[in-house]
Amino acid sequence: MDAYPDGAIDAATAVALLETLVRIPSPSGAESEAAHWLVGWMQQNGFEAHVDAVGNAVGVRGQGTQRILLLGHIDTFPGMLPVQRAGDWLTGRGSVDAKGALCAFVCAAAALPVAPDWQVIVAGVVEEETASSRGARHLLRTLAPPHCCIIGEPGGWERVTLGYKGRLIVDLHWRAPFAHSAGPQPLPAERAVKLWNMVVAHCQSFNGGRDSAFERLEPALRHIATRDAGAYCDVEMTISFRVPPGLSPSTLSAEVSRWISDDGFALAGCPDTQNGDDECIHVTFSGAEEAFRASKNNRLVHSLLHAIRRAGGTPRFVYKTGTSDMNVVGPVWGVPIVAYGPGDSALDHTPDERIHLDEYLRAIAVLREALAVLQRGAS
Repeated sequence: MDAYPDGAIDAATAVALLETLVRIPSPSGAESEAAHWLVGWMQQNGFEAHVDAVGNAVGVRGQGTQRILLLGHIDTFPGMLPVQRAGDWLTGRGSVDAKGALCAFVCAAAALPVAPDWQVIVAGVVEEETASSRGARHLLRTLAPPHCCIIGEPGGWERVTLGYKGRLIVDLHWRAPFAHSAGPQPLPAERAVKLWNMVVAHCQSFNGGRDSAFERLEPALRHIATRDAGAYCDVEMTISFRVPPGLSPSTLSAEVSRWISDDGFALAGCPDTQNGDDECIHVTFSGAEEAFRASKNNRLVHSLLHAIRRAGGTPRFVYKTGTSDMNVVGPVWGVPIVAYGPGDSALDHTPDERIHLDEYLRAIAVLREALAVLQRGAS
């Protein structure tokens, strides 16, 4: 494991910060212990820090009017994993998504000599892993737009993320009459599968000629269940869509409603019996986020590219098929914004979540250099 090149925060201190934070469970909605611990660490390392009204861990260095916001999230996907070190690998929930990026932000900001006219803010926000994005939305209400913003998400220390697809979540519920399994009528569970296959077919039609994953409409079947209700069966489904640029969630929700109607369902509440020959279905839309694509022609991007090259890397741009708090704050603030952080995002939410500590330390060095370049006004 390479030594961190700055004397202010050495490698052992940086690794201890990450390992300790990963050891404190912080699934969405239960971030308090981790947030308070991180605030205490920041207070001991040169930050003015506090836990804000919604539970975000916020640390500030400098008093200037030009503000850099390093916006990470302290919550994790549910499900605890054993936290362990094996050589230069650290395994544990949140090691990649996204305490690695958040700790890299904290270490880089702690090691940075802040220029008189600058201020660096690190925020570890809550509930990023849920559709609420409660922490980021609170910052929108309470924080003036910063000069520039880096979102803390894994992408690899050599990669800069410039965009995220949008999202729409669809919950469906209907009550269907049972049919005999030997008869000609489809069973409720079969009807649900047919509805899912219809959604897939419509998305495939939309995606004709779209080769890039970032430009495609991708559905995911998140939940399906049936439950006996006397002579009827209650059916529940949750479908999420990853929405490409150019397609708004509101337009997609109207399209989904049309698809369901065309498939023989009546869009209504769910009465105890059928409405004529149609099955009545109740549809709820939530979690709507527009896709967002950031500019790459600005000082923030140029500073990161410079810093990656100086650290011996070959910078690359990437567009993600998921969502992040960039979707929440990017369109509102309209400032230069990217996502950056160590770790392999393919390990997000998996039982194999782990981060290579050398990559984590390289990301700290990149961030430290990029922030210094921004303050100097060079790129």
